[in-house]
Amino acid sequence: MARIGLREVASRAGVSIKTVSNVVNRTGSVTTATRERVEEALAALDYRPNLAARHLRRGSSGLIAVALPELTQPYFAELAAELVRAAKARGRMVLLSQTEGAEEAERTLLEGHDLPILDGLVLSPLALDAPALRERVDRSPLVLLGEHVGDAVFDHVTIDNCAAAADATAHLLGLGRRRVAAIGAQVSGPNETALLRLAGYRDALAAAGVAHDEELVAAVEQFHRPDGAAAMARLLELPEPPDAVFCFNDALALGALRTLAVRGLRVPQDVAVVGVDDIEEATYTTPSLTTIAPDKQALATAAIDLLLREGAAAGLPPQTVTVPHRLAVRETTAGRHPALGAEDIPLSPTAGSRPAPDPEEQP
Repeated sequence: MARIGLREVASRAGVSIKTVSNVVNRTGSVTTATRERVEEALAALDYRPNLAARHLRRGSSGLIAVALPELTQPYFAELAAELVRAAKARGRMVLLSQTEGAEEAERTLLEGHDLPILDGLVLSPLALDAPALRERVDRSPLVLLGEHVGDAVFDHVTIDNCAAAADATAHLLGLGRRRVAAIGAQVSGPNETALLRLAGYRDALAAAGVAHDEELVAAVEQFHRPDGAAAMARLLELPEPPDAVFCFNDALALGALRTLAVRGLRVPQDVAVVGVDDIEEATYTTPSLTTIAPDKQALATAAIDLLLREGAAAGLPPQTVTVPHRLAVRETTAGRHPALGAEDIPLSPTAGSRPAPDPEEQP
C-alpha cells in the first residue's frame, strides 16, 4: 500500500500542501474551519508523518541508544523504563541494547558500529576502563552511567555510592548491631561500584568506633541472587556470625534473605538486612527489604538532558551529575509495625539511623 503523503491529504481537503503542512506541524496561520477540514482528511486517510525525514531536516535522527549490562536485573530494567520515558518526553525513541558487561559489546556500541544514525548514546560500562573510554573515536554525544571512570572526559550521571553505603551501614549500627557484614566485594574487573560501596561500609564502621573485621566481608562473582545466598551461607558458618548484613545491591539481599529463611533465622531479630537499589520487589518481599533508594527518575532525566543539551557534540566541557538517594526503611531492619506502613517509618536526620528497638516490641 502506497504511503499517504501531504499531497493526498491536501487533495482530499481541498487545500494547499502548505496548509496541510501548517496543520501537521502546528505552524503558520490556519482558520478553525480549514484546520478541522484538514484534520478530518488526515484521520480519513490515516496519515502518518515520516518522523525520520522530519528529524533529519532538523538535524536529528530522533533516535538514541541506551546500553545497559543486564536487562534481567530488576534495577537495570526499571532504569531502562525511566530512560525510555525521559527520552519520549523529549521526542526521542530509544534503541535498547544489553551488553552483559562484555568488553567487545561495550566497545562496539561506544564506536557506533553497525548502528543507525543516532542522536547519542547512554552507556553503563562494566568492562571498559578509563583509558579504553578515552580512546573513543566516534564524536557523537555520550553519557556514562554508574561510577566515575577516571577523569571527566564524558558527561556522567551517578549516585554517591560511598555515601550510600555509609548511610546503609550507619543505619544498621544505629540499631545496636556490631557484627555488621558486607556482601558484594569483588576481586576482578573494574568493579568501581563494589570498591566505593566497600569504602563507604568501612567509613561507617570507623565513624562508629567499630573495628573492621575482614572475615565479615563476603566477596561475590556477580551481583545476583545466588551469589547473595551463597555469601550469606558462608557468613553463617563463622564462629561469630553477623547480626546484620549490608548487601551491595537488592538482588544480593534477596539471596541473603532466602538463606536466612532456610536456616530458620529471624529477620530482623537475629540478622538485620539492608540492600541498595530499591527495586519494586523490595517492597513485596516477606519481610520487606530496607534499601538505599537512588532517584532513578532523576538519574534518567539527567542522562537524557545531558545527551541532548545544545552543543553536546561541539566541545562543551563534560558535566558530572550526582543524583540524590534516600534510605527506605522497611521490615528487614524495623520489623513489622502495627501502626505504620513500610514507607512511613520515620527516619532521624542523620544517615537514616534509628535507636535500637526494644526486644519486647519485636514480632
